[in-house]
Amino acid sequence: MKDPRFLAVQLLDKTFRSGSYSNIQLGSGLEKSEMSDRDKRLCSVIYYGVIERKITLDYIISQLVKRPIEKLDLTVLNILRCGVYQLLFMDNIPDNAAVNESVTLAKKFKKASASGMVNAVLRNLIRRDKQYAIPMDILISSSIEYSAPVWMIDSFIADYGMENMTDLLSDALKKPPVTVRFNTLKATEDEIISQLGNIKAEKSLLLENCYELDGGDVTATDAFKNGLLHVQDKASQLCCRALNPTADDKVLDLCSAPGGKTFTMAEMMNGKGEIYACDLHEKRVKLIADGAKRLGLENIKTMAADASVYNEKLPKFSKILCDVPCSGLGVIRRKPEIKYKNPSDFEGLPTIQYKIAENALNYLEVGGEMVYSTCTLRKEENERVIEKLIENHPEIEGVSFLEDFGEPFGSFYASIFPKYFGSDGFFISKIRKVR
Repeated sequence: MKDPRFLAVQLLDKTFRSGSYSNIQLGSGLEKSEMSDRDKRLCSVIYYGVIERKITLDYIISQLVKRPIEKLDLTVLNILRCGVYQLLFMDNIPDNAAVNESVTLAKKFKKASASGMVNAVLRNLIRRDKQYAIPMDILISSSIEYSAPVWMIDSFIADYGMENMTDLLSDALKKPPVTVRFNTLKATEDEIISQLGNIKAEKSLLLENCYELDGGDVTATDAFKNGLLHVQDKASQLCCRALNPTADDKVLDLCSAPGGKTFTMAEMMNGKGEIYACDLHEKRVKLIADGAKRLGLENIKTMAADASVYNEKLPKFSKILCDVPCSGLGVIRRKPEIKYKNPSDFEGLPTIQYKIAENALNYLEVGGEMVYSTCTLRKEENERVIEKLIENHPEIEGVSFLEDFGEPFGSFYASIFPKYFGSDGFFISKIRKVR
């Protein structure tokens, strides 16, 4: 059985070396660990905490070590990150425990020569009353405060202003809510709640069949196993409401996997009409099919297809959802490692997004409506893509949507920040084919 702190450092080493998704890395590590639930929680908190606060932690460590931080051994650096995180952000762990466990970790990882340095750095931080100097420069100070790279701070401020940058990145340091949509095609809301076990559910005043859960493993509940709900953030549910499919519609979801929006739309259609759910890879298509089967949704047809290439086998559709691949900067609170990607990784996305949206128009019947959406907040991937689409295609026009929900709606596109609904960051736009 592994020690939770030891496993946290092991997983951090793997994550920062490979750039893999934190939820996959952690899930795999915990499954093999044979640790108690309590130790698993401690490991998770430290692991995610270090990823969320890496820039902050590295800045503090750089003030306390003599050599440049990039020259430190990665495992030693991760031991220091975990130690500093416990000292600054985990009030339930005594300072001495945080220091002593970190020193012990250095020895367990056969880094005994670094144990003295680990001890000195952490005790020095305690002697400083855990205080550290913050630079005056607004970009650098914001980078340290929100543990986000300067380029990202600058990009959010340029696109949406200081207030929205602060809203998104301060929210990204909080624990994200677990939001689900009840499948009332199979059971009543009360019946679904009765199958949640000890998990409490609070009904949303914003959306029908939407509930926020107070934690726990929802996938282990009878409600999940019996296909009575699926996990989905409020922003994604709002996206489906924007398209507003009915039982009379034929719907195309071009980039469907893992299928959450497809499932919500199928339920909105009362299990009637037709939804074609597509994705590029067969493995991901199977995720959609498996989810539809669990939920008992028989109006979903799954298929592998390249969303950017016209498929003459597909018919015309009255409603289309284009939830395109994106940089994911709206869901940092769920995937904090996204913050540390190179901005060059995102350069080609607008071209791909535009190609998918333009191809989707080939499938849209006259009078039909399409929603373009992303889980990012970069104007280059959002407003500019849809504005270019409308400019180049006189046969379409922007359509206002969800006006009754208030700000930020009331136009043909909306950038959703956490302050509005407590949701992930998201972008939605709606167009209609008029001729």
